[in-house]
Amino acid sequence: MDLDQTSEDHKTDQTGGMSRFVDVRFPAKWSTDKDQIERVLAKSIGCRQSNLGEYRVIRKNIDARRRPVHVVWRFEVATIAGRLADVRVPDLQLEALPESAESVHIVGAGPAGLFAAIALIRNGKRPIVLERGQSVRQRRRDLVKITRDHEVNPDSNYCFGEGGAGTYSDGKLYTRSHKRGDIRGALEWLVHFGADPSILVDAHPHIGTNKLPDIISRMRIAICEAGGQVHFGARVIDIHTVDGVLNAVEWEGVATGRRTVSTSKCLILATGHSARDVFELFHSKGWMLEAKPFAMGVRIEHPQALVDSIQYHGEDRGVALPPASYRLVCQANGRGVHSFCMCPGGIVAPCATEPGQVVTNGWSPSKRNNPYANSGMVVQLTAVDWEALGFTGQLGGLAFQRSVEKTCWEAAGQSQCAPAQRLIDFLSGDHGRTSKDLPQCSYLPGVASVNLRELLPDVISDSLAAGLRTFCQRMPRYKDREAILIAPESRTSSPIRIPRDQKTLMHPDVTGLYPCGEGGGHAGGILSAALDGMRVADAVSRT
Repeated sequence: MDLDQTSEDHKTDQTGGMSRFVDVRFPAKWSTDKDQIERVLAKSIGCRQSNLGEYRVIRKNIDARRRPVHVVWRFEVATIAGRLADVRVPDLQLEALPESAESVHIVGAGPAGLFAAIALIRNGKRPIVLERGQSVRQRRRDLVKITRDHEVNPDSNYCFGEGGAGTYSDGKLYTRSHKRGDIRGALEWLVHFGADPSILVDAHPHIGTNKLPDIISRMRIAICEAGGQVHFGARVIDIHTVDGVLNAVEWEGVATGRRTVSTSKCLILATGHSARDVFELFHSKGWMLEAKPFAMGVRIEHPQALVDSIQYHGEDRGVALPPASYRLVCQANGRGVHSFCMCPGGIVAPCATEPGQVVTNGWSPSKRNNPYANSGMVVQLTAVDWEALGFTGQLGGLAFQRSVEKTCWEAAGQSQCAPAQRLIDFLSGDHGRTSKDLPQCSYLPGVASVNLRELLPDVISDSLAAGLRTFCQRMPRYKDREAILIAPESRTSSPIRIPRDQKTLMHPDVTGLYPCGEGGGHAGGILSAALDGMRVADAVSRT
């Protein structure tokens, strides 16, 4: 039996002794057997099982590097026969704001905007959230139209609407941004609004697209009950300034066309990475923007059973192990190629935000129980790459994105069908070959057989092919006949950064304007965007 442990004094338990952290590694198949767990834990701290004090799991991880697959759990353990101190119960109630509370406008109701709103209320400020998209209930109808009728609503889709892109794109909460803020605190808010408490323990927490909409709705209701406001179908069309100081925000009712100009001294811009009209607004006003590296490529999908077999070395997953995921990265042709937003048991979804384009993304339900696993497989790009293709200026990366998305839309029949190719055909020879047929896949609008090596720009397709060959060498079964590439995966992050002062977090050209989250180029993913939203809200409250 393989046991690894570390421990440290932690705090006084309820019997006056000390509790400590202990990391224990044991076979995954034992993780549902309480007796085995207690036996291993007792041995790791050097006591009899009968003398084991109270314990609780505070972290869970999986080590699948070899067979049998092991788990690594971190426990908090009381001293012999002792009791643990009660778990801290955070105060997560939002107190009603007084009528005199100062208003702060927030553009965007994604994770950055919603968490900023919560932080503002906690600081005594009244958030007024302007969201161009619709509530989660109406938004579902708009998503059905994309899949069934190939009709893209430019204001309500997978990216725009209550909860932002995160609502319908899986709900993965893992972040490496440990210096951005209180990660535990952000997760506790999600649990407060209905997320499974397991996200506080899992090393790679995940909520699931089927559960996120209700959680997001509860957040909005709590914000409104405390005195905040959330306006749906409110597309911001202008930001007014006087001598470089924010003066007002102008927005238009999507359904009515009626324009409203609201006086505003503070505005948090949390619009997400696909709000291209905001970048164009900044550009038209001459406000500072910066080109930012981003990644583009395809979605790759395999049978989930195959991924399980590869990652768990043929071991039966059973009930102890979740559907397997993977993370792949390499250097190819002098640039990074890597997997992105890997979705075990997931779905490839149509995520265009404008007519005349095709965009793919992936999501998983909470149980991750669909028969396919998909992942972005993308190539890192810089301004040098798109400028070489004639896409210059501050908005060059955005124009390059649009060009690829339009090309894919045209190649697949000018609908939400997506161009696709078997992996084995993409890697055939130096230039690939069009697949004679395509395997079944989860992308519901349909796929059209296209040689992606000829469709995608060489800077993407050549490096992607080289990277995929490397990954297939590392995992030979990855090159499976049923593996399919679906293009394009183009919205990994914003191609533009809206800069801000490191101390005040304001835009350098506009006093009172706070760029925030993924759309500003300051976060990447649900949790890091939420943390950035709270950070910006705290900065607003200090001014």
